[in-house]
Amino acid sequence: MTENPNIILLTLDALRADHLSGYGYDLETTPELDAFADAEAATFTAGYSASSHTREAVPSILTGQYPDKAVTSGYRRNAPTVAERLSAAGYSTAGFHSNPFVSRAYGFDTGFDHFDDDLHLGRNKLLALAQRALDKLRNRHYARATEINERSLSWIDGQADEPFFCWNHYMDPHGPYEAPAEYQREYHGEVVPDRTAQRLYQRAIDGPDSISADERERLIDLYDAEIAYTDEKLAAFFDALHERDLLKDSLIVVTADHGDAFGEHGYYEHPRYLHEELVHVPLLVSAPGVDPGVLDTPASTLDVAATVLAAAGVTHDSLPGADLRAVAADPDAYHDRTVISQARGENAESHLRRFSARGQSSTWLATYDTDTDEVDMEGGGAADAVSDELRTHIEDRVTGEGFDADEADDEVDEEIEDRLSALGYK
Repeated sequence: MTENPNIILLTLDALRADHLSGYGYDLETTPELDAFADAEAATFTAGYSASSHTREAVPSILTGQYPDKAVTSGYRRNAPTVAERLSAAGYSTAGFHSNPFVSRAYGFDTGFDHFDDDLHLGRNKLLALAQRALDKLRNRHYARATEINERSLSWIDGQADEPFFCWNHYMDPHGPYEAPAEYQREYHGEVVPDRTAQRLYQRAIDGPDSISADERERLIDLYDAEIAYTDEKLAAFFDALHERDLLKDSLIVVTADHGDAFGEHGYYEHPRYLHEELVHVPLLVSAPGVDPGVLDTPASTLDVAATVLAAAGVTHDSLPGADLRAVAADPDAYHDRTVISQARGENAESHLRRFSARGQSSTWLATYDTDTDEVDMEGGGAADAVSDELRTHIEDRVTGEGFDADEADDEVDEEIEDRLSALGYK
């Protein structure tokens, strides 16, 4: 196996696994990613996110810790990231994304030599104000996949002898689903103006019962169009890596922070629940020594950090995840794994902590009420090893450090407020 491989982490925002053609979707939304998987990667069909929304899910990917250890109750970074650990081990590190919730405003730039979060905080104030005005004028609220590719490849081209870690986070599948016109025509038959898409998306969040069957199908069509657009840009990125002789000898992980809902449980977008449509995510691993293939072994986005650090030869004994390269090499040894997810309630439900556990034999959901200390569990039958593991996990959290008092969210820059509003968060 290549010593000190370059490491490339590609995460996609709000991409649910069951809308990928390679995961059984009835439309061909991801032919390029499917081809990459067939040729280069181990594909985990039972991959689950550590949480259902970015503020807890991405920190868990980057730190390898469960959300209650990865971030504070105000969602600031609270544990070392793989970037910090890899930097200390001699790696050059860079991150490229445009999600305000994991920006430098919340401490996620720590450990990155280069951190492009598409914000202008800390830069020339006049230029920042001018950029904000321009973004509003052109209705821009995140960097498109093409921009993320260009920025990250430019940085990669500047690397010399030391190995590098590059993290790209693609926002395109996230609402309000404004895919380029040609993709909308392919998946929806007509082009929906951006403002119309934004209003429909926001209404689905605010009043899910108001969404008609036709409007639901429109939202799904536009979501699929965004996935297809992103798929094509991932292919362009893989082609660029191949041209630079970086594809075969690098560790490449592709996953999502969470999924998105379309009314299956009475809500849209990705609130603080742990249903299948929110936490079942794609998970692909390409690395020297890893054979392409499909595995149904339970896996977690918590495994990403463990895999990355193991590939770099960095000790990670304190992390709960597994090296996915080892899982791919001997899936039978991991067949009985239980994958656990967490979600912290918000607003009127801030006293609730939701958990889920998924294994080969069953799925269990649980809610812990911090006011009453009561645990409510529901599953598909009699108690089993999966439910027992979930109870143990919750008990560890109840008696441990995971349930500190709520801290106030920091005041954030107006630029972040603008982005969050456009993305349906405000």
